[in-house]
Amino acid sequence: MHQHLGSEPLRHTFLSRVASRRINGAVATLGDGLSRFVLQQNAIGRAVLSAPNPLALNSQLTRYVRDRAMRNVAFADVLRRWSDQHIAHNAAGAPPVLAYPYTVVMDGADLPTPSNYVLLHIQPPDETTTWPGKRPYIIIDPRAGHGPGIGGFKPDSQVGVALADGHPVYVVAFRQMPEPGQTIASVTHTEAAFVREVERLHPDSPKPVIIGNCQGGWATAILAATHLDLIGPIVLNGAPMSYWGGKLGQDPMRYAGGLSGGTFPAAFSSDLNGGVFDGANLVQNFEAQNPGRTWFRKYYDLYRASDRNAAHRFLEFERWWGAFFMMTEAEIVWILENLFIGNRLSQNQAQLEPGVPIDLKAIRAPIICFASHGDNITPPAQALNWILDIFADETEIETRGQRIVYMVHPDVGHLGIFVSSSVAKREHTQMASTLKTIEALPPGLFEMQIETVAGHGIEKNFVVSFAPRRFEDIEAVTGLRRDEQCFAAVARLSEATMELYDSTARPLIRTLGAGPRGRMVRRMHPMRNMRQAWASDKPLGQAALWSTQLLPQEQTEIEPDNPFVLAEALWADMVETSWNLVRDWREAATELAFFAIWAHPVMLSYGAARYQPRTLPREDELARSPMVERALASVHEGGLAAGIVRLLLLLAATRKDVRKDRLERSSAVLNTQTPFAEMEPADRLNLIHQQKMIIHFDQDAAINTLQDLICTAEDRKRAEDALRFVLGSEDEMSEGTKTAWHQIQAWLREDSSQVISDQIRTAQNNS
Repeated sequence: MHQHLGSEPLRHTFLSRVASRRINGAVATLGDGLSRFVLQQNAIGRAVLSAPNPLALNSQLTRYVRDRAMRNVAFADVLRRWSDQHIAHNAAGAPPVLAYPYTVVMDGADLPTPSNYVLLHIQPPDETTTWPGKRPYIIIDPRAGHGPGIGGFKPDSQVGVALADGHPVYVVAFRQMPEPGQTIASVTHTEAAFVREVERLHPDSPKPVIIGNCQGGWATAILAATHLDLIGPIVLNGAPMSYWGGKLGQDPMRYAGGLSGGTFPAAFSSDLNGGVFDGANLVQNFEAQNPGRTWFRKYYDLYRASDRNAAHRFLEFERWWGAFFMMTEAEIVWILENLFIGNRLSQNQAQLEPGVPIDLKAIRAPIICFASHGDNITPPAQALNWILDIFADETEIETRGQRIVYMVHPDVGHLGIFVSSSVAKREHTQMASTLKTIEALPPGLFEMQIETVAGHGIEKNFVVSFAPRRFEDIEAVTGLRRDEQCFAAVARLSEATMELYDSTARPLIRTLGAGPRGRMVRRMHPMRNMRQAWASDKPLGQAALWSTQLLPQEQTEIEPDNPFVLAEALWADMVETSWNLVRDWREAATELAFFAIWAHPVMLSYGAARYQPRTLPREDELARSPMVERALASVHEGGLAAGIVRLLLLLAATRKDVRKDRLERSSAVLNTQTPFAEMEPADRLNLIHQQKMIIHFDQDAAINTLQDLICTAEDRKRAEDALRFVLGSEDEMSEGTKTAWHQIQAWLREDSSQVISDQIRTAQNNS
């Protein structure tokens, strides 16, 4: 699975490939820009030539100058409101930017291990009704420099989707400043207390769904791994879990630690800031990933927008984007050492606190991972490679009774995963529908596929299916991993640097950053100064406020084909393309420098001690595990319930995928019909797990003992009715499934298990 960089010639080959891909990327950026420039130049030429005479062209220039003068004034006034909003929002403690009212249910500051987290209950709109008996949703937003609320930022959001379906919704939010002495363990214990409180408030509901966005995703995984009684499904949206992963020529953020000094800069910054890490640093880093958009295009689009709602949208987004949240030094160092740089979580080597290991294999909750090829903050490799690191193969996932479903979007960006209306209407809506029945899915690794089949807009219909996948399928998505050994050397040197800093300069730096000096450092951050420069009590803001008095009440829109407007648009595209070229060449230099240093044989040798892929169990070892032996020993046990589940699993193996409608019907049988209705949810899950292991490790025995489970004529009739209901119309079955179903029907009526065995094997081979 892991490939190594072994020799100096290979290093040179590796560097040349990086350079080639980066150059191709920069050329593509330039080519796209030039194509647009040619089209725009032609449009400008046509607009100029269409003017009947020079006076008409002069008139167009006059209208352009007048319009741009008014736009400058209006733009400056929006910036003034932007600064005033930033100051007022932070003065109020930067409350969550939710589009819905909420009540505080529990405050982490009141718990035995205090934290700055709070549990909010979302109040649905008047036209929406939530049902206390439905599965609650708990959304954990990322604490990565920004504030909480992005999951419910607007009606078409994760919160909106869950509310529209009648689910009670809770959001795990946080205050700007952490509690003194707060650690990641404090946060995890707080989140566990929140989940238990939601369970207490909804005693008749299924276990809550926990949705972790971005950094909230790994927090959710840690929560599920360390509090095993929390077995509701967990969703990891754009969640970076395996930080060394990525593809050559893209995913530049993973190289930062190797060129900036590892954990040391964050620890040094925290000490200068009075023991807290300033989230403005993280937001600044995010902005630098797309400078053409965040440093120019965002403001230019606001400037030239004729839509009066553009200012409102800008200010609403900036209310979230520009509110910077702090972490303690202990939190950011733990995150860097165990996640960003050390990658210990993905290797099952992280500890929540001394003596408390984080074992992702121990998670019993079904897991859904949502990644996107368009996400350069959390690329698919970082969202999915942990599966390859933790488990030996898909057989181990099945053997452990785990259900892992992944979904890869073709192009949505990182923020789009959480705020895009189209993603909310398609992916999150279908995901919410799936979460109702995911426990009916057999253990294993699946890809969730969404296909648009008919309709448009709100009438659009989708078909959702779950295709069994192998590890090779994930590797095809995430790419080769031969460069990860370089990051091990970075991690080892980072640990050594931190030890040196701890034992030498750190006490002095902490003294320098104590008290008001630390607060002064935070106030001087350029991200804050930029957002405060246009405040109404500052010269720029006062000038903007005075200038608005000059604007006429009614403003006439300039014609879009004005040649000077077109020339301005050409200039704007040139500026954005220039920024993007700077980004491309910066990323090329960063990646080449990283591998020039860390792919050197000396550095690879230095990192070898830190690069220790875990020893994974072989399938023959899994077959001898106590779990499997207990399951095989019970092959004759379980009665009608075990027989129906076993037959459903045997039939599922004859198909290439499991459609959501069949999964819903299967869930209905397993939850409402005899003999399943009286079972506890955990017992149903254990039954499905047990039967899956029996089929996988001894299919002959699984089939030959069916007559011990389904004995009476009444049981055979119940089994046939249940299977027919789940399978649905034969017109929708594959040929293999249809043949196997006919043989199972014949057995249920005549008892011919050998024929079942032959037909199922044939159908499985054909699928």
